[in-house]
Amino acid sequence: MITLNINVMKIDKSLLHEGKTGGKYMGLVLFDNKEGKDQYGNDGYVVQDVGKERRLAGERGPIIGNWRNLEKRTEAAAPKPEAKPTSEMTDEDIPF
Repeated sequence: MITLNINVMKIDKSLLHEGKTGGKYMGLVLFDNKEGKDQYGNDGYVVQDVGKERRLAGERGPIIGNWRNLEKRTEAAAPKPEAKPTSEMTDEDIPF
């Protein structure tokens, strides 16, 4: 699971767009931190998307928050099962 923290005060409302079926939408882009986890345990940052044309023109959206991958933490914290050395395996260890 990836969680996001967004500072709504930094959202550029001019970048919000209407959906085909109604509603207002905001494009977001997640970037990894170049140096790995930051001092707060975040894996990366969230940027508001400016759209393809503006992005190709070199414009960058505002950084509006950060993200964490909670699955990485769970995998790292979970103990890995020990494998039996193959020399000690018997026919009973084979599941078929």
